[in-house]
Formats: sequence, C-alpha cells, structure tokens
Amino acid sequence: PSSFEVTTHGGTKSCGLDALAWTIEAVQRGAGEVLLNSMDKDGTKDGFDLELIEIIRSKVSVPLIASGGAGKISDFYPAVKAGADALLAASVFHFQEIKIEDVKKELQANNVEIRSQI
Repeated sequence: PSSFEVTTHGGTKSCGLDALAWTIEAVQRGAGEVLLNSMDKDGTKDGFDLELIEIIRSKVSVPLIASGGAGKISDFYPAVKAGADALLAASVFHFQEIKIEDVKKELQANNVEIRSQI
C-alpha cells in the first residue's frame, strides 16, 4: 500500500481505498488510462505530486495523466520525468499565467514528444 488515499467530492470524502491498490485494480478491470489528480497539490501551483506519479507509474503501464499543482513552466517536465505520459493543468491557463505554447517549447527542449497542434 501507499500513503495516498482515494477521495471523492473534491477531496473531501475518503473512500477508504489505497490509491495505488485501487489504480492497479482499475487497470486489471480494463482501465486504458489513468487520470491521476493529487488533491493535496490541486490548486497550490506548487508543482505536480512527483512521489504519487512515481509510485503509480512503478506499478501500471497504461498511459498516466498527471493533474494537480502546475504553477509555472518548470513544473511540467519533472512530472514527465517522474512517469506521466500526459499533463493536465487548468488555472494557469484559465488565468493566462502560462501559455500552452511555452509549456510545449519547454517540453520539446527536454526531448519530450508533444502534439504539434495547440
């Protein structure tokens, strides 16, 4: 088991499930990809939860979408390096704090394959 738990209702209600165990079970049941949102990091703009990404990546091989915590351009590549196949960010784009094309340029500079269209 990991030290991460599955929650609902925006992180306010615990399901009593270990996040790693539940992710493994979901993949065994046929999940083709995992959207992994760290509620501890969500909205903090303090970077993605790299430990959570690494733990989940170490046990599942389906595509992993990391969410929660992006605050600056330099937050994205470490999440890919930790094992994320795709990245989700919201507020930094909604409030135009970061441009999508700048994130793509940063990822390309680190040899990360990205989609060419915005």
